[in-house]
Amino acid sequence: MRTAHDLVEQARSRIHEVTLNDAQAAINAADVVIDVREADEYAAGHIPGAVNIPRGVLEFKLTGMPELESRDLAIFIYCKTSGRAALAAASLKDMGYLQVASLAGGFDAWCAAQMPVARPAGIDFD
Repeated sequence: MRTAHDLVEQARSRIHEVTLNDAQAAINAADVVIDVREADEYAAGHIPGAVNIPRGVLEFKLTGMPELESRDLAIFIYCKTSGRAALAAASLKDMGYLQVASLAGGFDAWCAAQMPVARPAGIDFD
């Protein structure tokens, strides 16, 4: 019986993972940066310019968003530690997307390297 870890490792063997050193260049080259974490994780902080499409609805959202339907889009995808992003990147590859890159180490590695993090502005009621 395969485990979630087995599925992630299988996905990693089929996708393009970008190291933290090459991440900014990949982000700059991307047409869209997708954070596949849950909404509360995204709200706590995310890579600047990223859009949030949680892993559980990714395929459905991409199919329903005309601006993201082109299989030639350069997509940069990440999650917390890279497991969900690897699964998502493999799924996008299966859907025919040709240029998908996943961040090795995920958002945790991004933060550990003290890279920029966007956070929503709090509401000031004063």
